[in-house]
Amino acid sequence: MDQGSSRPTWSRQIEFTLAGIGCAVGLGNVWRFPYLCYRSGGGAFLVPYLLMLLLLGIPLLYMELTVGQYTRRGPVHALAKVCPLLKGVGMASVAISFIMCTYYNVVITWALYYLFSSFQQPLPWTSCNNTWNTENCTSHSTNSSHSSTASQEFFNYKMLQQTDSVEEAGTLRWELFLILILAWILIYFCIFKGVKSTGKVVYFTALFPYVILIALLINNVQLPGALDGITFFIVPEWSKLQSVEVWVNAAAQIFNSIGIGFGSLLAMSSYNSFNNNVLKDTLAIALINSFTSILAGFVIFSAFGYMSYLQGIPVSQLAVDGPGLVYIVYPQAFAQMPLPQLWAVLFFFMLLCLGLDSEFAMVEVMVTSLMDQFDQGLMKFFKRKELFVLAVCGVASLLGIPCVMQVGIYVFQLMDHYTAIVSIMFLAFFEIIAICWCYGVNRLSDNLMEMTGSRANIFFRLCWLIIDPLLISVILVFSVIQFKPARYGDYTFPSWAQGVGWVIALASIIWIPLGAVHTLWVLSGSFIQKLRLSITPGTLDEMPKMAYYERGGSVFPTIAVINSSQNPTEKPPIETNF
Repeated sequence: MDQGSSRPTWSRQIEFTLAGIGCAVGLGNVWRFPYLCYRSGGGAFLVPYLLMLLLLGIPLLYMELTVGQYTRRGPVHALAKVCPLLKGVGMASVAISFIMCTYYNVVITWALYYLFSSFQQPLPWTSCNNTWNTENCTSHSTNSSHSSTASQEFFNYKMLQQTDSVEEAGTLRWELFLILILAWILIYFCIFKGVKSTGKVVYFTALFPYVILIALLINNVQLPGALDGITFFIVPEWSKLQSVEVWVNAAAQIFNSIGIGFGSLLAMSSYNSFNNNVLKDTLAIALINSFTSILAGFVIFSAFGYMSYLQGIPVSQLAVDGPGLVYIVYPQAFAQMPLPQLWAVLFFFMLLCLGLDSEFAMVEVMVTSLMDQFDQGLMKFFKRKELFVLAVCGVASLLGIPCVMQVGIYVFQLMDHYTAIVSIMFLAFFEIIAICWCYGVNRLSDNLMEMTGSRANIFFRLCWLIIDPLLISVILVFSVIQFKPARYGDYTFPSWAQGVGWVIALASIIWIPLGAVHTLWVLSGSFIQKLRLSITPGTLDEMPKMAYYERGGSVFPTIAVINSSQNPTEKPPIETNF
C-alpha cells in the first residue's frame, strides 16, 4: 500500500464493475457454454454449473479482488507480498495472459472478417456455388464424414485457406493479417490511457452485446421449431449427472469463464479505491457472467430448434462442435432467417465487443505488471506510458502472425489447448495454496475488515480454507487423468507438435518453481530459516531490515525497525515477531 496514493484509480466505480463484467463475459459464454450444455444432455449441465458458481466461482473471485484491491498491485507484486515462496504464480499469470492475448486476438480477427463479409448479398457462406467450394459441399447440415456444409467450407477454404496439416506452413493470409493489425489498433486506442480510457470504452463494449443478444432471442423464439431447442436446453437428462466429466466440465467452465488465475481481474481491481465494496463487485461480475451464458444458451438453442425443424432431425442429432458453433453452425442458421444480413452484422459485431473486453484485460495484466516492476526505467526509455503500451501491442501482434498464415488454425488450436486447458489448472491450484493457506484466511478477512469494515462470513472462509482447494485438486487430478492430446477435427497433431504444445504450457508454469528458487536464493539464513521467511507475508519488502532472534534453541525471523543513526549490531528498539 506504499504507492496507494500515487496509483491511478477508476474515474467511477461502475467503470471497474463494467470492465470486470466485460473481462469475464467473452466468446466462451456464446460458444463454449452452449456447446457443453449440448454435449452434457442440455438442462442437466445447469445443475452442476450453478452449484460450481456458488462454491467455486464467487468465493475465488472474491478472494482475487480482495488481494488486488488491498495490495494495489498487479499479480506479480501481489503474490510476492502475500506469499514470497509462490511469487512465481503471479509471474505465471502474466505469462499465460500474454500468451493468450497473442492468439485470442485472432478470434477477434475472424469476427471482423465475418462482419465485413456480412454486408454481401447473398451471404457468402449460404451456397455451394463459389470458387472455394468443393464437390462435396452441401447447403444443409450433415453428420456425414464425406460431405461438408457451405458454412464449413467458407470457414476452412475461403477465410482460413487452411493447409492439410501443421507440417505445411503455407503462405501468409494477407487479408487476415491486415485485419489482425486493425484489431490491435482497436485494442491500443481502447487501453492506451490505462484505466481512464478503458473505463470509458466499457460503457459500450460491456453493455451493447446484451442489446444484440435480446434482439436475437426475440427473433429466434418466433421461428418454427424454436421451442424444441429451448426444451432441450432447459429440461435435464438426469442420467448425464452420473458422469464425473459433466461435473468437471461445469467447474472448468465457471473457472475459465470468470477468469480465475489469469490475473486480469486482480490487476484491474488494483486500481479500485481502497474502501470499495469488493463483495458487491464480486456478485455483480459472477452473476451477470452466468446470466449471460444462460441468455446465450436460449439464443443458440432456439436457433438449433429452427435448424432441426428445417432438416427434419432431432436437436440431439445436429452436427455441433466447439468454436465451429460460432463460425459454422450459427451463420448457417442466418441464411434461413428473414433479413439475414442484418442478423449476421449484429451477431458478429456482438462477438467483436465480447472479444475486445477480454483482450483489454489480458493486455492490461502485462502492462500493469511491467509498470509496477520497472516504472522508472520504462518511463526513462519510452518517455510516455502510451508509447510503452504501443510497444506491448506491437510485440503481441507480431507473435500472432503464425495464426494468420494458412497453417494458422493448427497453431491456434495447439496454443489454446495447452494454454487454456493445461496451464491454467496448475496455476490456479498454486494460487489457492498461496493465498488461502500460506497467506491465510484470517489475514484475508482482516484485510476486508480494514477496507470495508466487515470480515468475510463463515461461508466464504469455509470455501477458501477447505472446499475450493479440494475442488481445484479434484479438477486438476481429473484433467490429468482425462488429458487428451490436441486435435483439430479428425486431425491428430504429430508428436513433435505435441512437444511444442508442452513447451508453450511450460512457458507459463515454469515461473512457479523458478520464483520459489529465486526467493529461497535471495533470503539469508539456513534452509529452514529461509523456508519460514518465504511463507511470511511481506518478507521480500522488509528484507533489508530482516533480523533474527533466538528462543528455546530455535531461530525465528523478526522485523527490526532500525534508525539510520543506530549501530546495526545493537539490539533494535522495536521488534515485531511473526
